[in-house]
Formats: sequence, structure tokens, C-alpha cells
Amino acid sequence: MSTITRRRVAGPSGSDNDSETSPSGANQQTSQQTHDKNSQQSPSATEKKVAYDPRDLDESKSTPKLTLMEEVLLLGLKDKQGYLSFWNDSISYALRGCIVMELAFRSRIAMVKDPNRRKYPLSDRYIEVINDKLTGEVLLDEALKMMKISDKMSVASWIDLMSGETWNVMKIGYQLKQVRERLAKGLVDKGVLRTEKRNFLLFDMATHPIADTGIKEEIIKRVCTMLVTRVSSTSIDSQSNVPSAYLRTVSMICAAYAANVLENALLYLQPDLREQAFNKVDELMNDFSAWPFAGSGAKVEIIPGTELSIEIVAAVLNVLTKMDAIVS
Repeated sequence: MSTITRRRVAGPSGSDNDSETSPSGANQQTSQQTHDKNSQQSPSATEKKVAYDPRDLDESKSTPKLTLMEEVLLLGLKDKQGYLSFWNDSISYALRGCIVMELAFRSRIAMVKDPNRRKYPLSDRYIEVINDKLTGEVLLDEALKMMKISDKMSVASWIDLMSGETWNVMKIGYQLKQVRERLAKGLVDKGVLRTEKRNFLLFDMATHPIADTGIKEEIIKRVCTMLVTRVSSTSIDSQSNVPSAYLRTVSMICAAYAANVLENALLYLQPDLREQAFNKVDELMNDFSAWPFAGSGAKVEIIPGTELSIEIVAAVLNVLTKMDAIVS
């Protein structure tokens, strides 16, 4: 969600000194008094809000500029060419998992509060909408609306349905289409990418090269810091105004790993550090794909009242660990 901005309308420019030197100055003073009187009656005369949605105010300071899906997509994009590898068939499924996690981080969905759910595998537990307020992100809002009007289903089922991996023709309408292209266009709107047309022998295709390299560099730096240095969840969360910043970064890294794009962030590391990083990812996948979190994940402080939503994050990571790309 982009930062809310306000555009101010310029006020009167006449000065008090001019009112004492000429008759026209008196007119200006009268005009000034009239303007001030009108301004008191109508505050909107001096300040107008553009593209303003009051529903977004309470989240404007706590919502990250980029979603999990956009960060994973950025790691997969070739900077200058502006497209993903044609051989990557894992990213689409991982992006759907990111959509579910993003909704959970924003407290829109949560596990159904039923003690009996613990009898079932984590990925088979049902989820429900607990807040249907729109997020301002098109893909998130589309998924949220589907979840609201449908029967309760499990985490794994929702990821499968949104990916189009179902034989049930009655559920085919739940597929989210053109996710990668729509995410790229969203990043263009945010000024991170730009759009170009590229010729591929027999056809032309819209590509999206990096326009703001600083954004991607920040993501790569965050990934490398997490994987090759000793950082605590407390230190990262305290330095960020985004709730659950540490857990968001862990989720993004694990999703990028499942999407086969994480290696792009580790290209410039020395071979030994790169191996250390991948070992750390395996550890994170194991610790955060269980509920309650295990290992290092057990030390992460969870915001009170969000436990059922964070349980969904663990369930999604549990699903991603079972992808063929991870197992092979």
C-alpha cells in the first residue's frame, strides 16, 4: 500500500505592509479578511486530500511498501531483461502461498478456533476470514473476497485452488490468473519496475526491468543479513515499524527458496558463505513450518491476539516444504 500523501492548496500571498500604502492594499486586506472568514467556516478550503481513503489511515504506518509476493517476484526477475526464467515452474505456486501468508500477517484471516483442529495435519486445518476490510492490494482483496463467500477450506486447499491445481470443475473459478503479470504491473505503479516491449523471435512480450535498484538491493541485503549473520528477532522487530518484521523476512526467504529464486540473492557471496546460507534456510524451513514454531522459531515473540493468524503462516510454510522443488 502506497503512503498516503496530502496536497495543500496555496494560501493568499498578499502582505499586511501593502495595505497601508495604497487603496488597492485596503482592498487586499478586505479580501484577506473575507478569505480568513470563509476558511474558518470551511477547513477544506485550505487543505484538500487527494486519493484519500479514511479506511487506510490506521494501516498507513504499519503496512510494508512491498508485499511478500512482490519481494519474491523481484528476486526472480532479471534486472535488465525484466522477466523471469522460462524454466521456473515453481514460482507460481509459491506466490499463491505468499498471498495466504500476507493476508494472515494483515490479520484478515485466521485458523478456525476449534480445539479439535489439532487432530489434523497443520496444512489441513480450516481457515476463515476474521476481517473483510480491503487491503488496497488487488490480488489480496480478490483472494479475501473469495475466502469470505466460500465454504471454509484448509490452507493447502486454498493454495491449490488459487493455483488452478484442481480437478473439481466447480472450484475452477477460484483460480487467480496472471498473478506474475499483475504483480509486475503493481510494481510499475509503485515505481520499482518499468515497462518495456521486447522481441522474442516470433512474438513481442511486455517486460519489466528494474527501475529502482535500491529496492531490490535492500531485499538482497536483508536476505544475506538474515542467513549469514547472527541476528535476533527482537533486534529486527525493534528497528522496524512493520509488525512481525522478523517473521515476515523469514517467510519471504522460505517462499523464495520454494520458488527457486533465492539463489539470485546469494550470487555475490563466497562459496562457503553461500553454503552456510542454504543450510540456514533448511533450518528456518524446519523451525517455522511447525506449530508451535520449533528451534530458533520458538524464540520469536508473537503479538498477543494474532496466534491463530500466525498459525496460518506456519501452515503455508509446511505446504511449501512439500513442493517437488524442495524435496528434489
